[in-house]
Amino acid sequence: MKLGLFCGAAALALAIPALAEPITPKVGALPSPAEAFPTEPGSDYYLANYDAYEKYLKTLAAQSDRMKLVDIGKSAEGRTMWVAIVSSPANLAKLDRYREVARRLAKAEGVNETEAKALAAEGRAIVWIDAGLHATETVTTQSQIHVLYRMLTAQDAETKRILDETIVLFGHDNPDGLQLVADWYMRNPNPKDREFRTIPRLYQKYVGHDNNRDSFMSQMPETTAINRVLFREWFPQIIFNQHQTGPAGMVVFVPPFRDPFNYNYSPIVMTQLQEVGAAMHSRLVSEQKGGSGMRSAAPYSTWHNGMVRSVAYFHNSIGLLTEIIGGPTPEKIPLIPELQLARNDEPLPIGPREWHLKDSLEYQNSLNRAVLDYAARNRERLLMNIWRMGDQSIARGKRDSWTITPKSVDAVKEAAKGKVAEGGETYFRGPPPVETGLYKTVLQDPAKRDPRAYVLPPTQRDTPTTVAFLNALLKTGVDIEQATTAFTAGGKRYPAGSYVVKTAQAYRPHVVDMFEPQDHPHDLEYPGGPPKAPYDITGYTLAYQMGVQFDRVLDGFDGSFTRVTAEQIAPPPGRVLGSGTAGYIVGHETNNSFILTNRLLKAGVPVSWLDSATKAGGVSFAPGALWIPATPAATQIIQAAAPLGVDAYRVPKAPSGARTALKPVRVGLVDRYGGVMPAGWTRWLLEQYEFPFEVVYPQTLDAGDLKSKFDVLVFADGTVPVERGGAYPGGYRFTMPKPSEIPAEYRGWLGEVSKDKSVPAIDAFARAGGTVITVGSANALASMLSPAIQPALVTKKADGTLAALDHKEFYIPGSVLRASVDPTKPLAYGMAPEVDLFFDESQSFTPAAGLTPIVTYNSATPLRSGWAVGQEKLKGTVAVAQTDLGSGKLFAMGPEVTQRAQPYASFKLLFNGILYGPASTGVK
Repeated sequence: MKLGLFCGAAALALAIPALAEPITPKVGALPSPAEAFPTEPGSDYYLANYDAYEKYLKTLAAQSDRMKLVDIGKSAEGRTMWVAIVSSPANLAKLDRYREVARRLAKAEGVNETEAKALAAEGRAIVWIDAGLHATETVTTQSQIHVLYRMLTAQDAETKRILDETIVLFGHDNPDGLQLVADWYMRNPNPKDREFRTIPRLYQKYVGHDNNRDSFMSQMPETTAINRVLFREWFPQIIFNQHQTGPAGMVVFVPPFRDPFNYNYSPIVMTQLQEVGAAMHSRLVSEQKGGSGMRSAAPYSTWHNGMVRSVAYFHNSIGLLTEIIGGPTPEKIPLIPELQLARNDEPLPIGPREWHLKDSLEYQNSLNRAVLDYAARNRERLLMNIWRMGDQSIARGKRDSWTITPKSVDAVKEAAKGKVAEGGETYFRGPPPVETGLYKTVLQDPAKRDPRAYVLPPTQRDTPTTVAFLNALLKTGVDIEQATTAFTAGGKRYPAGSYVVKTAQAYRPHVVDMFEPQDHPHDLEYPGGPPKAPYDITGYTLAYQMGVQFDRVLDGFDGSFTRVTAEQIAPPPGRVLGSGTAGYIVGHETNNSFILTNRLLKAGVPVSWLDSATKAGGVSFAPGALWIPATPAATQIIQAAAPLGVDAYRVPKAPSGARTALKPVRVGLVDRYGGVMPAGWTRWLLEQYEFPFEVVYPQTLDAGDLKSKFDVLVFADGTVPVERGGAYPGGYRFTMPKPSEIPAEYRGWLGEVSKDKSVPAIDAFARAGGTVITVGSANALASMLSPAIQPALVTKKADGTLAALDHKEFYIPGSVLRASVDPTKPLAYGMAPEVDLFFDESQSFTPAAGLTPIVTYNSATPLRSGWAVGQEKLKGTVAVAQTDLGSGKLFAMGPEVTQRAQPYASFKLLFNGILYGPASTGVK
């Protein structure tokens, strides 16, 4: 009987599927991920959303003495952003002290080497490890849940050492995106139908993937919160930004990175980064986790300042990026024969196999542990080196110094022509030596010294924009001073109120990178070959993009200055000047004047642009100044607008001459299913400047009768499909889901701007008096609408169609160019005669009959910052133009005039277009 019962029980046990082992076993009383979630994160076909993630963080913080949960701000949609601070209980009890130690070492000001050594001995290594920045890169959040639990429960020697020697800041960068993507994925009851490829909108409210291009500008609330933690509060020595996806046929990209190396930051950053990268690869290889690659395995470089891990370099922190494969839906690693041979950049290849989210999770855990183990073992060295970099930056800002750039090297080569170097031989295929005296005469030419400071006088064309520039610096931890009395610098007298940004500060690399032009190397695939595409943009000098007036001061100076301590400053309040009673004149130079204009129009208050220059109260106004007749409503709105920093001048009588009466406008901002990032940035800008608008999708365009709904249609870069190999490079490509695959509420967003349906409807809209504005690659639409809009940077193919010039002939990937402006034209009212434009493989236009140039390239060398091949081809072409379409207007803007909400100097082109088009209806 007993044997029979045993056999029956065994048979029953074999018939019941065994419960799956948890990915992370439970340890102690703390709830494990398997217990805390409906399905354990990391399991196939499951994603935990932010609500569940947040709840688990609170549970862990309430029950663990190794973790403290800190609210660092709100997301764009209002969710709380949390940072889980993990360390030993003893360290958590002294967080304020360790944060102060980290601040003093990172800022280095007033700390000598003896004091630094003492602080380094006392302090703890601070490491930031984030998750979820790009929400469809789902591995990072799901794995962070497990990494946290293991750190809070493990008792091994390595964990205890990490807890004792480090303070780890586990952050989540994009709560809204996680909620959107996880909920979208889990909406299908059938696991095999789950996907997030077809999410209907961007996974950050406005900018989607570009939330990792906002670091130096800090426009999004999430970026501002992260920057505050990194550069104003905690000053981590390591900033680890985790991403997807890995290179095909591999598992994960891990630093170090390929060239180019940005010459503005400290070389210590890169040498330590290589140490950490080696530790990460070594950990994976030692654990037989194959498929990691570095350098040539992927296109990532360390040039551009705008990303979470790269802004770190300009703040003397080690910025790490990993890109791993995986997701909740299992996938397969393909076989790529070339990757099966081990090499320096891929030491342990991996063969083809099925891959699950839990596999990625274990790699993530190993990478996190490798970074933390390195930090724990090198605690004092990390702390001392961040001090050394800051101290060296301060010292460099106090003496004559030079930055060697590609142009500097070219200048030495040019000066060396025809001269014979004394002694020395070429080393094994290396470049030949040149006369050593050229180091002093060329590379250390006194006229080429680095600035000791940048001075921004209070008399700016657009003071609120200058304040926005200063706020971008402040939000990234830069030290700024303001003069309390007049002072002299560089032989020039500056008044009290001037802002001074000295380079003798720890974050000197970031300061210089924001003021000075980027000189990107001439990087070719091979000698004589085509340009090698950069990972991102090559020129982005923020002071240029924002049109800030500043002076570079090469010699030391002093004065009475006070340090700006606030995270943000406000522009000087706008004033109401004069004593006339007829009305108000407001200059057009400030971007904030558009906020005032939109408030007046919303209230039904008359507003006009004066089409000629005028004077009031001894002040000269350029064409485009606002004329606002005096009414109680106008007075109330103008007085309430003082925080905008816009001055209004009372005058005794209305100005003479022609004027353009503005109208309330109905703006349609064109987007598409899934969201286009430039459209999202434009949406954010329109909200900031209080333009009324609604988002429009192609089905609405195709339905026609657009003039009854809108006065203006705005097509941002990427919103119009472009032909591959055609005249207009760029564009965004996305396969639309079938209507049956998505909820009914989103089906009206499907479709593309098309030549057969959309273009006739848009043409009819314009000819009935509507205004069409096209930016960047969306000018493909402009060329369809008007024969006057012809791309200039093209060649004719054998079939007679046009193609953009080959990259060997013309290539400008994300750079800043100087162009000439006609500020007497309404589209350019308020602008200076020259402007710095952001140009990213953009098109330019050929002068033609019926085309009115507004902005033109009049130089053969327009490059101001970045990299350009064939820039001379731009000379004589048109950057921004207008033409009539029936009773309406077409404004074609070749460059990206609102690029990532950075080029404030060119915002007026869009804003003027929105107001001028409807105001000029019927006017020729």
